[in-house]
Amino acid sequence: MHDVNQQPVTRAVSVALRDNQDPRAREDLLFLEDWEKHRPRSLAAALRASQIRRANPGLAAAIERELRETV
Repeated sequence: MHDVNQQPVTRAVSVALRDNQDPRAREDLLFLEDWEKHRPRSLAAALRASQIRRANPGLAAAIERELRETV
């Protein structure tokens, strides 16, 4: 579970959240962004991230691109 006050770090997620007010979607998008940054080794986290990535391939690619550019 993410803190309800957690703010996105990528522009891609910021834009996606601006257009979506669903709290579950917000949690999923923030989870995906965090997963892309830290890639935890938990199988459950990897499966959840995989499901979110499949449902949002363009967003997942944009997050990866942004995070890669900031490293």
